[in-house]
Amino acid sequence: MKKNKALVYILVVIVGLVLVNVLSSTFYGRYDLTKDKRYTLSDATNTIVDQIDAPLIIDVFLEGEFPSEFRLLQTETKQIIEEFQLKTNNIKVNYINPIEDEATRERNIDELTRSGLEPYINTDNSMGKVTQEIVFPWAFASYKDQTLKIPLLKKSITQDLSEQINNSVQGLEYAFADAFSKLINSKSKTIAVLKGNGELADINIADFLKTAQSYYNIAPFTLDSVASNPQGTLDKLKHYDLIVVAKPTQAFSEEEKLVLDQYTMRGGKSLWLTESVIMDKDSLYNDSGSSVSIMRDLNLNDFFFKYGIRVNPSLVKDLFSAPIMLAIGEGSQAQLQPIQWQYAPLAASNQDHPITKNLELVRFDFASPIDTLKNNVDKTILLQSSSKSKLEGVPTSVSLSDVTKSPDENLYTSGPQNLAVLLEGEFTSVYDQRVLPFKVKNFQSKSKPTKVVIISDGDVIKNDVRQRRPLELGIDYRGFVYGNKEFLLNTINYLLDDTGLINIRAKEIRVAYLDSDRIKEEQSTWQLLNIALPLALLGLFGFAFNVFRKKKYT
Repeated sequence: MKKNKALVYILVVIVGLVLVNVLSSTFYGRYDLTKDKRYTLSDATNTIVDQIDAPLIIDVFLEGEFPSEFRLLQTETKQIIEEFQLKTNNIKVNYINPIEDEATRERNIDELTRSGLEPYINTDNSMGKVTQEIVFPWAFASYKDQTLKIPLLKKSITQDLSEQINNSVQGLEYAFADAFSKLINSKSKTIAVLKGNGELADINIADFLKTAQSYYNIAPFTLDSVASNPQGTLDKLKHYDLIVVAKPTQAFSEEEKLVLDQYTMRGGKSLWLTESVIMDKDSLYNDSGSSVSIMRDLNLNDFFFKYGIRVNPSLVKDLFSAPIMLAIGEGSQAQLQPIQWQYAPLAASNQDHPITKNLELVRFDFASPIDTLKNNVDKTILLQSSSKSKLEGVPTSVSLSDVTKSPDENLYTSGPQNLAVLLEGEFTSVYDQRVLPFKVKNFQSKSKPTKVVIISDGDVIKNDVRQRRPLELGIDYRGFVYGNKEFLLNTINYLLDDTGLINIRAKEIRVAYLDSDRIKEEQSTWQLLNIALPLALLGLFGFAFNVFRKKKYT
């Protein structure tokens, strides 16, 4: 009887195990139990991954022995790729350590660097000696006949490595999804770069254009034809999804304003980089080293006022600012030195918006404050100066010699000043209930839902030029990378994004790190506890066991 019961029990266990295996193989599921849902892909990402219909090869170079922070980035990178692979069998991944083989190490470093994959040099002096490690926090994504590089590390000039890794982990899904989208989807949106009102030359916005061209079709569009054929100009402009107005210096006519207004009323998006004060750094490089700032009238005050903002004719000076390179000294003894330049505010970003979340500081030059006005349009402040700001009216004399004087901090009490504003909603026409400068077919006094971004400094988009060649936007003479290019790219992506992809940047992931200072201070204590305590407990157990044994058997 007992034998039969044992057989039945064994049979039940076997059947149960088989049933569990069948069910687990049939009904497979993964459950993200993390509080921040870091392993749950967004709907926009899922849509992109579902469109992959051919092998997509990912080569990840973040492989090898790293500091703990990079090991975390490595783990999170592998995890997000696994999530992609669960959605489709078309994604293949190779993990490559480019510096593992000493024989090919230098050649690999050189080839990757020439491909635009700048290595990260990690310096560690936590153990009393300085060591340096080369890390390549990059990946390549290849699809059909295209290959794109994907940055895995989001560098920052103001954050330590732990904070940079934390921001990088938050941006991994967007970094991969953005690259996949560019590889899979053809360009469908078109950007018009306005000409005809003294805007920046192409060579001065070349780096921005090069970056944006990987996402969108871009073409120049002149407003000169407005004078002879305003309706025809409007009809042509309607074919563009976004207009970019980069630092106009000549006033807009009423006819031009009506064309731009009706473009907005029909749902067109706009990015304005405009200034209300005539002053730039180049005007100071003269014999006197000075110039006078005066008001710039672009005839746009009523235009922006109706939409809900005002760009004030004054300059923002900020104690938290970028330096300027000046020759200090006399004659042959003069040396170029970085001197703090209060006219170049380093704008902090709005961490609650996908355009500016985890964005590096954005450099301005001679920016003006923006006021927001009450109307039915939603307004979001994207960039602001620091709380140690001061407003300077015009006209006023601006001199390079001012940098040698210590600023009076007691005068910098104007608080944060708005430097970039996003407007969203249904706009009322500037020419509503007004006499039109020309007859418009199907004049619209109320717009479709649309978006406009106003930035109060045209130099935000301006790249330097050396030997007639454009330099990379947002990099200064020290190699510091400001957030100008990323900010502008995020802005146009937000203005033109219909998929919700850009909103992935707003995803919040919190990474917990050990306190490195406390580890250094308490290193000996914890080493002693981990080594001595187990031995002490083992000895105590042996002693107690012997005492117990003697009492029992003596």
